[in-house]
Amino acid sequence: MTAVLGALFITSCTDDLNTLPIDPNEVVGEIVYGKEIGAYKSGLAKIYAGLAISGNKGGDDESDVAGVDGGSQASFLRGLWNLQELPTDEAHCCWGDIGVNDFNILAWNSTNVFVKGLYYRLYYQINLVNEYLRETAEDKLSSREVDETVKSEIRIFREDARFMRALAYYYLLDMFRNVPFVTEESVVGKEAAPQIMAENLFAYVEKELTECQNGLLDPFVGYNSKYYGRVTKAAAWALLSRLYLNAETYTGEKKYTESLTYSNKVLGAGYQLEPNYADMFKADNGNSREMIFPIRYEGEDTQTWGGMTFLLCSTVPSSMQTGINAQGAWQGNRARSSLQETFAKQSGNSKDSRYTMLYPGLADNVNIVDPSNYKNGIPVVKYSNVNKNGSLPPSNVVYTDFPLFRLGEIYLNYAEAVLRGGSGGSSSTALACINDLRKRAYGNDASAEINQASLTLDFILDERSRELFFEAQRRTDLVRFDKLTTNSYIWQWKGGTYNGTSVDKKFNIYPVPADDISANPNLTQNEGYN
Repeated sequence: MTAVLGALFITSCTDDLNTLPIDPNEVVGEIVYGKEIGAYKSGLAKIYAGLAISGNKGGDDESDVAGVDGGSQASFLRGLWNLQELPTDEAHCCWGDIGVNDFNILAWNSTNVFVKGLYYRLYYQINLVNEYLRETAEDKLSSREVDETVKSEIRIFREDARFMRALAYYYLLDMFRNVPFVTEESVVGKEAAPQIMAENLFAYVEKELTECQNGLLDPFVGYNSKYYGRVTKAAAWALLSRLYLNAETYTGEKKYTESLTYSNKVLGAGYQLEPNYADMFKADNGNSREMIFPIRYEGEDTQTWGGMTFLLCSTVPSSMQTGINAQGAWQGNRARSSLQETFAKQSGNSKDSRYTMLYPGLADNVNIVDPSNYKNGIPVVKYSNVNKNGSLPPSNVVYTDFPLFRLGEIYLNYAEAVLRGGSGGSSSTALACINDLRKRAYGNDASAEINQASLTLDFILDERSRELFFEAQRRTDLVRFDKLTTNSYIWQWKGGTYNGTSVDKKFNIYPVPADDISANPNLTQNEGYN
């Protein structure tokens, strides 16, 4: 399966998938399935590819989602990063693209093209999975006289696909809450999709993950030439750990015990922290024993203007572009001074290797006095297209994989769930998890360690930022802590003023795109949005 689910099949899938899924019940493409395994591999590869690239050719050509720009607006990772980072205390974008500044100041509406792009990308993924599950149903396989040995492999592929659909629905739940709902059992093209409420969508994602986990590959640690990039049981456990940690936000019901149950499963699977924090974000991070589930990039075979190219090129100053082996100096995204202040809260900050990825000395002003000035704000060099030993991959087209799930997050999930009262964990283990992260960051310096009294929820929120900054999780964290919209935490330009202010609580979630509301009479817009 090396080529199938890695780069080689990503650019060879069908080229008739260029559609805007305003109706999420729409068929998005067709692969001719027969007796042989090849087409079934290609169909699954297209689902995986949607996380990494935006179209069927390099550079986002033949975009999957029409009506929005493939490289920027329809890119899963770029869209996720924008919606999860720019409205927070971590990041600011100085670009003048229509819709970008809405995130900087928490002032978007239902016509924002970046909101629309990610929404449609997620439904495109769901549509692909639904069609794949229809075409791999037992009756379809039997009618094609598929051999039992091939069927057994396809059954595993189906569980991969179910995970990928659950992942897409998880992000819709997290960011939009009440959304259209379609599965492989929906009647295609006959009726408008019904709207599912957050509580029911939560239950659906939970059910899909708990059911599909048993059919997924067993966890493997480090690089596996046959299966690297594939979903494993540990990826399902990691997503369940995250889902349950946020359950109270989504449904009003606490599920911290369940979060601990699945965090414990991951902790028992043999993963290990990458010894050097920075190596987790380099070109050969695929061999990291910390990686649970990556979005995989393989140079020219996965060339895109979204994804990791975007993260490398948009955050690093021009003077450092050569050093990280990137394709240019876009210099649009900067860290806010509030991220620097989060690091400054701890003692011995200069020893923290995570902080050394921020370069305040290269900013004209660490404060964003002029929101359109790319030299305001702090340059960040977290991701690098250079190998751990300093050698270069075959080209400056990115090879660095994005860690969608990694062990460091599970340590933080575990500690927070314990502090929030979950059963099945211990305070001493929670403290050990946090201190292991901190000692890694401080090069095993003893000053990194905190005591039990210092391990509070406020500390966890700060530590999540120090550990996971620029990894597309911050908005979710701030919502869970009731910090995103309220006056309990203020940063520059929150609410559109330099000193910051609270905003309407509606901005805790995004609106369903206006054109989907108009097209589907079954949909009701999220409260506060038109």
